[in-house]
Amino acid sequence: MTLKLEGRDTLGSTARKIGTAFLLGMLAVSGSIYGGTSSASADVTAPLNASQLVADMGVGWNLGNSLEANADGIPNETAWGNPIVTQAFIDKVKAAGFKTIRIPVAYLGNIGPGPDYTISSAWLNRIEEVVRYAYSRDMYVLINMHADGYKAVPGSWLICDAPDQATIRDKYQKVWRQIATKFQSYDDHLILESMNENFDGQFGTPTQPCYSNINTYNQIFVDTVRQTGGNNSSRWLLTPGWNTNIDHTTGNYGYVLPTDQYRSPTIPSNEQRIMISVHYYDPWDFSGTEDGTITQWGPNATDPAKTSTWGQEDFLDGQLKKMYDTFVVRGYPVFVGEYGSIDKTSFDSSNNKYRADFARAVVATAKKYGAATAYWDNGWNGQYGHGLFNRTAVSVTQQGIIDAIMSANPPSTSPPTTVPPSTSPPTSPPAGTPGCTATISSNAWTGGFVTTVKVAAGTAAMNSWTTSITLPTGTAIANSWNAQATGTSGTVHFANASYNGRIPAGGTTEFGFQGTGTPPTGAPACTAG
Repeated sequence: MTLKLEGRDTLGSTARKIGTAFLLGMLAVSGSIYGGTSSASADVTAPLNASQLVADMGVGWNLGNSLEANADGIPNETAWGNPIVTQAFIDKVKAAGFKTIRIPVAYLGNIGPGPDYTISSAWLNRIEEVVRYAYSRDMYVLINMHADGYKAVPGSWLICDAPDQATIRDKYQKVWRQIATKFQSYDDHLILESMNENFDGQFGTPTQPCYSNINTYNQIFVDTVRQTGGNNSSRWLLTPGWNTNIDHTTGNYGYVLPTDQYRSPTIPSNEQRIMISVHYYDPWDFSGTEDGTITQWGPNATDPAKTSTWGQEDFLDGQLKKMYDTFVVRGYPVFVGEYGSIDKTSFDSSNNKYRADFARAVVATAKKYGAATAYWDNGWNGQYGHGLFNRTAVSVTQQGIIDAIMSANPPSTSPPTTVPPSTSPPTSPPAGTPGCTATISSNAWTGGFVTTVKVAAGTAAMNSWTTSITLPTGTAIANSWNAQATGTSGTVHFANASYNGRIPAGGTTEFGFQGTGTPPTGAPACTAG
């Protein structure tokens, strides 16, 4: 069985994070430069559902090795060789076509002692200042707790196999309460991420109780953020499984979705506000191994000796389909928060072409399976670097890779409908053949299943729809998404949600439900309104 190292983030494996020689030279840098800013209220907008959110996020990019950088356990955004982040640079990232920015953050030595664990106000203000560089430009922004969970980082403390878990949980809860309070007025363009690649440091089978502790951290995160109120009561929250590894998140290894009992009652009961985080760096010998052996990837590769024997397009498709089948069909959007490959052009001048092919394939496949993405950029250009930009010169360095990313998921020219019309009467469908059809597909396991239903309009648009599905004897529906269900057993009727009733002629929409027992078969009855 091939061991897949998805998104290794230890300082011992610096291929995609920093560049080994550069890191060793820069870790001695000390001191911090923080910018202060005053908190400003953000506009309140109606929250997006899962599919709207993913579509509106477009393609994303990581501000790597900046706010998670540290010197001897003290966060310092220049410690790993990158310059101070500026508004001009973030504007350059947006101009390149990126609509989402993930900002990894370390807190480490900027957290005071217990019992209060107060975060340095200067550091929180600097985090907010950088957030607003992107947020003020109508970009989506994700911030997390990135480096506090790595054993190799001085001062790390969010360690899933450490002995004093009670103290860790108390500290984690109090730190996230401060962060969430700082940002409670920001609208849904800000997404909070509980942690990064948390695991026990070995890349084999997940261990217990370490995985249980990761689940507990995620639950503390969700409960704490929700209870701070404001827009946090309905904000999208991002949580990872073991090391953001796809197999160890979708497989039977122990991942538990956090419950969301404190979220705003204004969110429809059949909609989620939890996202699932994974990273994708397969095959690692192409994307991350620091040597010149494997430099090509994909169907356009010309030299089998330079191409990995695994991790090609079919594997990528299968991995992201697992996320779709496990989470997306249940209404939980997936975020591929890191992907990319290091620069090996010093060994193979054609390497950038394959790096672009890899990036294009990840983004296109993610879009196919309803997931958003963010390219990992560590700010390092040259051998083994991940940089797409020169942050000091505020310029693009890898236009070919950026073009590949944008071609796989071109930016939308108009925003999605976030609030369906409530006062205007629906327009009449144009002439054509009225009616709709529905088809179902199910993924079943012992005692349960998830069913996806595709509703298709005929040659005339429709303003609403209903479907009726007769369940086998002994089968019951536990929950549904993207539709309003009437009944839980026997014949169950599903009506469109407020945002997906109107389907253009020949168009489709999907809803789904989870149940116990045997999944239904046959074509559901469908009625167009």
